[in-house]
Order: sequence, then structure tokens, then C-alpha cells
Amino acid sequence: MNARLKLFLPLLVFLLMAAVFLVLEKRMGDGSYNPSDLPSALLDKPLPEFQLSRLENAQSPVRKADLLGEPALLNVWATWCIACRAEHPYLNQLAAQGIKIFGVNYKDQRQDALAWLDRLGNPYRFSIFDVDGRLGLDLGVYGAPETFVIDADGVVRYRHVGVMSERVWQQKIAPLGLWPKLAGRKNDV
Repeated sequence: MNARLKLFLPLLVFLLMAAVFLVLEKRMGDGSYNPSDLPSALLDKPLPEFQLSRLENAQSPVRKADLLGEPALLNVWATWCIACRAEHPYLNQLAAQGIKIFGVNYKDQRQDALAWLDRLGNPYRFSIFDVDGRLGLDLGVYGAPETFVIDADGVVRYRHVGVMSERVWQQKIAPLGLWPKLAGRKNDV
């Protein structure tokens, strides 16, 4: 390879990378690309089978069947997750409105997680203690927070990566029609 070409190769790589980032920035600005809309292999498929312990009681096993019966949110969270702290007040609000929420405490320490819930409130019917991340791996979790909407039969209807908020609820989750009594209540939820 010519010595002059070797000098310009880093510049060409930089220009190519800059072009990719500019295209992504433009698509994010016009709304045609949203990095939190990551595809899920589980969409419209049943939750995977699992058996783990409850965060609140290590002797109490929890299985997929324990999540079934009515629509619910399955929220992946951890004490080391800054964004989880940001979404937590909204999850408490949803739970107070009657939304069934289960937690998946992801790659965390049991005592830290219990203290966190004592301090910030506990919106979860119960939390699944996924210390090794096995359930997270089966769900295709990229990190925390992530929230899965499951129907009464345990089928994943939607996956949200990032902070759960009023905007996400109104624009993405309420239109699914799983909670018809709450679909039109903007400021109450």
C-alpha cells in the first residue's frame, strides 16, 4: 500500500463514521429511528419458563405460572441502575392505580435491593431474584430498566427499553388495550 494512502486511511475511516452518526442523528431527530425500540424475539410469544426465588423470600420459588391471570408489567430493575431510580416513582404511581407489576431484580445483591425498596417504596406484587441474569438472558435483556407488557396468558405484547414514563404509558402501552379502564386517564396514571 502506498505510504500516502496509509496517511489518509484514518481520515477516511473517521469521515465514514461521522457520516453514519450524522444519518442516525437526523433519523432520531425526525422520529424515524428510536434506539429504545429494540426488537424482541419474544414479541407475541409466551414468556420463557423459569424457576427462581422471590427477592423478598429466598425460600419461596416463583415460576412463570405465578405471573399469569391478568395483564401485567414485568419490570427489570437493579439498585446499580440510575435510570431505574428515575422511573421508580412512576411505577409506584401505576401500582397505586391498580396496574399489576412484577419485578425482575437483575444481577443485584439481595440486601441492597430490599433496602432500596424499603426506602423508595415497592410497586411490585413481588420481585424475582435474578442474581445470575439467567431470566434476563432468556428475555433478551440488554440492561436495566426494561419493561415487558404481558397479557393474562403470559404472552409478551410489548417491550420497552429505558425509563417507564407517562409518555411511554400513553403512547405505547395504553393503546394495547389491556387496561381499558385506564386507557383514557392521562393525569391519573
